Amino acid sequence: MTSSFHDRLNVALLGLALLGLVSGLAFWLVAQPDFAMIAWTAGVVPVLAALSVEIVRSLSKGEVGLDIVAALSMSAALLFGETLAAAVVALMYSGGTFLESFAQGRARREMSDLLSRVPRTATRHRNGALDEVPLDDIAPGDLLLVRHGDVAPVDGTVESARAMLDQSALTGESMPVRLEHGQDVMSGSTNAGEAFDLRVTLRATDSTYAGIVRLVEAAQKSKAPMARLADRWSLLFLAVTLALATAAWWFTGDPIRAVAVLVVATPCPLILAVPVALVAGLSRAAHFGVLIKGAKPLEALARIKTLILDKTGTLTGGRPQIVSINRYGDMSDDEMLYFAAALDQASKHPIAQAIVAAAQARGTALPVPRNVVEAPGEGVAGTVDGRSVVVGGAGFVAAQADVADPEGAVIEAGSVVVSLAVDGKLMGHLVMADALRAGTAELLAGLRRLGIARILLATGDRRAVAEAVTEGLALDAVRADLTPDQKVLLVLTEHKNGPVMMVGDGVNDAPALAAADIGVAMGARGAAASAEAADVVLLVDHLDRLLPGIEVAQRSRRIALESVAAGIGLSVLGMIAAAFGYLTPVQGALLQEVIDVAVILNALRALRIVPGQTSQAAGSPSDATASRPPRPKSTAA
Repeated sequence: MTSSFHDRLNVALLGLALLGLVSGLAFWLVAQPDFAMIAWTAGVVPVLAALSVEIVRSLSKGEVGLDIVAALSMSAALLFGETLAAAVVALMYSGGTFLESFAQGRARREMSDLLSRVPRTATRHRNGALDEVPLDDIAPGDLLLVRHGDVAPVDGTVESARAMLDQSALTGESMPVRLEHGQDVMSGSTNAGEAFDLRVTLRATDSTYAGIVRLVEAAQKSKAPMARLADRWSLLFLAVTLALATAAWWFTGDPIRAVAVLVVATPCPLILAVPVALVAGLSRAAHFGVLIKGAKPLEALARIKTLILDKTGTLTGGRPQIVSINRYGDMSDDEMLYFAAALDQASKHPIAQAIVAAAQARGTALPVPRNVVEAPGEGVAGTVDGRSVVVGGAGFVAAQADVADPEGAVIEAGSVVVSLAVDGKLMGHLVMADALRAGTAELLAGLRRLGIARILLATGDRRAVAEAVTEGLALDAVRADLTPDQKVLLVLTEHKNGPVMMVGDGVNDAPALAAADIGVAMGARGAAASAEAADVVLLVDHLDRLLPGIEVAQRSRRIALESVAAGIGLSVLGMIAAAFGYLTPVQGALLQEVIDVAVILNALRALRIVPGQTSQAAGSPSDATASRPPRPKSTAA
């Protein structure tokens, strides 16, 4: 049966139970007790019938749940003529089921909004005109028009001069982000500015938004280990309830006391509190850009003690950036960057695009290069403002410009040196490196405050590179030169210290992500294999999303446990009071109603969790870049 059918059934049962109780009270007030009993019974029977069907279905699957206690209490109350108590229990149970459905619907609302925002068509430039076409017809290289208020239908790059995008549905960032020409656009972002052109890089089925939607659909279909734990507790609670009810009847000879015990024992707190709190936690985590694939990973995330981080694309931004400029000629830093970036506009190499992005970030207007000749993987030669320019590796530049490197390039671990020659003269080097994400030290300190005792780096890079990048960070260990199977072995070894979380973004990280108690993939646009293997996906490549994700998980789990402990504790006290004759069945039913509402409302507090650790650290700047490189330094000739 579909969830919509269940929702309608829950509403109908609640309506019948409420109608039966109210009409029975009306008959009782006008001194018509026989009609009152008929009305109360009529309100109970549909609820009891639906509950009996659910119990049979559960028993056929080998599951013994607390619904049995609710069915026993209503049946016993009807059998011994306590029809008002039975009506109150029926209203209580149907109301609790309705509230659970309502709570889960509200908790899923933020994630369901992703599904409702999926665009179905796109506006494509074709032969000087604009056509509205289905998403399946869009191919990489197509040019789309994204109007104000439109959702970017696929991943691409900004083809216009700039674009202003609202990424709050994906990242939780409240402020729009300005992207310049050539920068990446995530599908699912809303155009908050003027219309702009988008150059398609991925088909709709491979884009960020499609991946997020698939993950959302998976995230809505899980049952937490705590929920299974509640099922196990249900056996003990059922045994205690039956023992108290039997003892009260046996020692007093009064079956009404047994009915009162059963009525008070109706176990809505244990049935509802755990799923309501954890599903609310899933929704709250999604608000902060952390997509958790169900309640089971959320509960596990709350207990993590060891964190293993990949390096490239995780601890670092995964994109080369200029860390220093070494000058050998008579050009300034800005002039060197101007000529190198202008020529590199003609290349799609990641290093070339990083140089172009660095110039654009400084607001440099770049001319169109002429007479461009590129040697793939080596460098580019051409003309900029009428001057002969060569950019690339030292050997390529030396051969093309017929120059020698008089001092040589000092390459630090993990760095790449790009040489620049203008008019046959070596002007210097641009030193590129994959920089550490800004605020990483603060991030690690925040993780330790959340209870993570061990933090390790696991990378396939050389040890010298790993140590150079992580110098000064409070890591417990650095493991370098690792193959994918060695990463898995490291994860398995660390299990002895408690639950392990692995964070990575590449295909080579997928086995380790799957082996960890919690695997976290960096960004939904990372490797598909890592996102598939992971239990948690950070919707953007901002490592600091771990902080609110873990805190929401911890507080949701704590709220669930508090709700269960308080609800069951109060129920047991009420059962004891009923066994000693201090509560009638009607009074017990009303008391349990109050307990149920209280614990469910307490569980809903997870929807209002505000993580105290959330910050702009670790690669979550206000603009579109994922990290901020060190300020370039110069070495004069």
